Amino acid sequence: MIRSMTAFGRGEAAAGDALINVEIRSVNHRFRDVVMRLPRPVQPLEELLRARVAAAVGRGRVEVGFQLEAREEQADVEVELNVPLAQAYVRVFRELQERFGADPLVRAETLCQFRDVVLVRPVERDAEGLKGYALEALSEALGAMDRMRVEEGRAIEDDFRLRISMVGNYLEQIESRAPLVVEEYRRRLRERISAVAEGLQLDENRLAQEVAMFAGRCDITEEIVRSRSHLNQFERYLDVDEPVGRRLEFLLQEMNREANTISSKASDASISAAVVEVKGELEKLREQVQNVE
Repeated sequence: MIRSMTAFGRGEAAAGDALINVEIRSVNHRFRDVVMRLPRPVQPLEELLRARVAAAVGRGRVEVGFQLEAREEQADVEVELNVPLAQAYVRVFRELQERFGADPLVRAETLCQFRDVVLVRPVERDAEGLKGYALEALSEALGAMDRMRVEEGRAIEDDFRLRISMVGNYLEQIESRAPLVVEEYRRRLRERISAVAEGLQLDENRLAQEVAMFAGRCDITEEIVRSRSHLNQFERYLDVDEPVGRRLEFLLQEMNREANTISSKASDASISAAVVEVKGELEKLREQVQNVE
């Protein structure tokens, strides 16, 4: 089964008074590259979460973002009175009143305006307590991403099968044309020799040897057989439920090499034209394979 490397997934889980949101974006990449952005309470779980992503993704650049938010009825910060500092300020105010007759009334809002009297801290959360919820949200996001990857993979697979069929048709044209190339060479050679010989009898054995040598040089049977084998392997890999992008890339390189050899050996305009079409389809396949896991 073909999977695209380009996809998106989102998941969430309620962790007590908090909500864990996970968003995953994946794009094509030659290897697997997992990038994680984690809030501080979840950072101790990074290796575990990274391993879970790696188990689900064979190839591609995957960006995973976690967000830890308080639920609507809960605050995600704690407000605390710095008692020692507030007491120190009160002592100073009393001393000012005793020494200089200052206003002895100290309002709470006045104290709150002084730095660090009121401390605002993020709610401390235990990573171990968040582990199950983080894995739940991550699994949901990975599942959504995989469904998108499979859906896009089906469209890519359809395009693959269409273009493989077209390449196969061009190979049939080339194979049916190949024997005619030798016969046309025999005819042209006979005509040229006859024109030069001025009525002298042709040496049929020598002519046959020359034609045989030409046939050996332009024989493309092996290249066509190998090309068909590569096409069959390509189709079989489309049904394998594991990452196959790298293998498909290799097969396309081999098919392109065979096409170049056919073109150079055939010495025929019709075959060369068909090879151009084959290479055009192979290039379109190569572009699509770049996005296959």
